Amino acid sequence: MNKTSQWNSILTFVLAMIGLTIGIGNIWRFSYVLYSNGGGSFFIPYTIAILVMGIPFLILEYGLGFSFKKSFSNLMHSIRPEFEIIAWMLVLLVFIVVIYYMIILGWDLAYLLNSFNFGWGNDPASFFTNYVGGSSSSSLTTIIFPTLICTLILWGVFWIVSVKDVDKGIGKISTVLIPLLFTIMIFVFIYAFTLPGFQVGITTLLTPNWSALLDIHVWLAAFGQIIFSLSIGQAMVYTYASYLPRNTKLTDEVLIVVITNSIYEIFIAFGVFSILGYMSMHSSIPMNELISQGSGLIFIVFPQIFNTMGMMGHVIAPLLFLSILFAGLTSSFALFEPLLSSLCDKFGWGRKKGVTILTIIACIGTIIFSTGISSYLVEIIDGFVNNFGILIIIGVQAIIFGWFYGVEKVIPVLNEYSTFKVGKTWVFTLKYLLPILIIGVWAFGIADLFIDQNPLELAVYAIITIIVIGFSVAFTKLKPKNS
Repeated sequence: MNKTSQWNSILTFVLAMIGLTIGIGNIWRFSYVLYSNGGGSFFIPYTIAILVMGIPFLILEYGLGFSFKKSFSNLMHSIRPEFEIIAWMLVLLVFIVVIYYMIILGWDLAYLLNSFNFGWGNDPASFFTNYVGGSSSSSLTTIIFPTLICTLILWGVFWIVSVKDVDKGIGKISTVLIPLLFTIMIFVFIYAFTLPGFQVGITTLLTPNWSALLDIHVWLAAFGQIIFSLSIGQAMVYTYASYLPRNTKLTDEVLIVVITNSIYEIFIAFGVFSILGYMSMHSSIPMNELISQGSGLIFIVFPQIFNTMGMMGHVIAPLLFLSILFAGLTSSFALFEPLLSSLCDKFGWGRKKGVTILTIIACIGTIIFSTGISSYLVEIIDGFVNNFGILIIIGVQAIIFGWFYGVEKVIPVLNEYSTFKVGKTWVFTLKYLLPILIIGVWAFGIADLFIDQNPLELAVYAIITIIVIGFSVAFTKLKPKNS
């Protein structure tokens, strides 16, 4: 890690952290999770998950990053040398995420360029399959060139920003993109609230199903949403916090980021369902047939809706895809940072060298993800990396920091300048509640993941496992440059 790397202001850091937490998932995932897990009643487990897991773990990561000022792999090694391999496994898995995350942004850029004249035509599903994301039935040997070209362009922009010191690169672009992102999304979804039928969408979204509170899967969905929405335990928050200057009100900033993230994704959910309500009224298609998540919502359902909006659709469509691009880019910088920091720290690389090497590797990976099965490959790797790999390592971290390191050690640092203080309740949550909850979420996720998997999916799982474990062992065994 570059010891001189530092945010020039707390505002820059907070905006970068908001950019880290607010990503594609807030736009295409939360509304579906809210709807399918009890509607309005889901806010109860959602709020509890924030209080029990989201805020406590983020506070821990802020405290550790601020205190140690070293890479995540170096931190784990300093707790116990045998823990270093766990750090490398985590940062490598997060790096895999940024590769396919940029592919999704490549799809988005392709749609952004086509949004001015509705280049997807009257059949957005076919457009997505043939020109952007492919399908599970397409060929692995076919390259989808629009996706490849758009993603490589984004990697070029990414390199230009990331090669600079964090404050001049990520910090500066966050101070521009985050306010723009909020401005665009507020405009888009306030307009959505004026559409005929918006009440139908919001009523559908918020109608509570109180019996859902007795379903363990609903609670697991709430904790899973908070894990991925706030990016806890993925070394990103820790790495960003390691660039903080002194006199930082750590816990206060955690609350700002968490509250902003929650308000944003709830607002987006209202906007998404307002637009779906309009589509349902306009086309007489039942709401339950329109409701989708992921690429289906953004790249198929929404373009169908824009086609019905007339001239206003030509305004709203580019703004929506532009906001997704902004949200995704600010998150991708954070996904890239943990592995970069760990490699530079261990091998004495300068930031420019590290960014260049990893960007070249990512561009090679982009070719694999730009094949005819692009969207299918993204789907299966995303499920495996998040539900199996990253999630269990988060649980292991909770145990390591709670029992081997001792979270009590960071309390003085956290409370020194903060208005909101932590104490015994926070320690109890981290040492006892979090390991049980996270491993419980992982157990259910892994059960769902491996049900009825085909040979290709199992082969992909095996390849990822071999790559991650192999490189983790190698990086752990290699001696650091300054040893």
